Amino acid sequence: MRYRVKFVPIKNRNLLAIGHAFIELGSVDSTNNYAMARATAGSAGHGTLYFAHDQWAGKGQRGRTWTSRPGENIILSAVLEPVALSSSQVFSLSACVALACYDLLSRYAGPDAIRIKWPNDLYWNDRKAGGILIENNFRGDRWAFAIAGMGININQCDFPANARNPVSLSQITGRSFDPVRLARELGACLDQRYNELEADPSGIITEYNSRLYRLCQEVRLKKDNVVFNTIVTGVSAQGQLLTKDVLEREFSFGEVDWII
Repeated sequence: MRYRVKFVPIKNRNLLAIGHAFIELGSVDSTNNYAMARATAGSAGHGTLYFAHDQWAGKGQRGRTWTSRPGENIILSAVLEPVALSSSQVFSLSACVALACYDLLSRYAGPDAIRIKWPNDLYWNDRKAGGILIENNFRGDRWAFAIAGMGININQCDFPANARNPVSLSQITGRSFDPVRLARELGACLDQRYNELEADPSGIITEYNSRLYRLCQEVRLKKDNVVFNTIVTGVSAQGQLLTKDVLEREFSFGEVDWII
């Protein structure tokens, strides 16, 4: 397994900048697993980024897998130490990471068609361009650290048959990109958004809602075995999806599935 580490100057604050260490892995089961092991052992601190050229057991939301062709996409995990946040702001951190991914994608694909699908998928129109998996470590009441895994389709054009309506940046733009360079850019985007999160958590939630997929539009959701139509009105600071039809509703993560 190969790696390369690059350090940049420390910012004038207690935590190092996100991306101060950028470690490239040739092949790994999961960048989240790798980062979690090192953060737990105390050998990786806030702002360390792990990028994998190949990931053979990637994790997605709700126990799903994340598959990626070797060398074609962003497979990146960030070690974060949310020392300025409370445990009640878990979703604020998730929204922060989603906005960083939005910033990168919209920079190249344009902002009009890029949206964040609740809770934290990246969509171009009705197609999935990326996803996020955040795993938290609490020690008693203290939020010790979080591992933010980010997967973004960059150059891949052939996807597994069971993939849910995928799309890549290359398919959107007709161009090819350097995934490593874009991953470093994503680290810079995340550092900026993290600074904003520490300064104004409510502002992060407000902006997340402004980028929300199908905001103020009717969608089809499935709860248990019931499919129903409802209008998305936003997402709460605690991360519940808010909708309205004959009733005002709120749904926790994992409670409903989207029908697209």
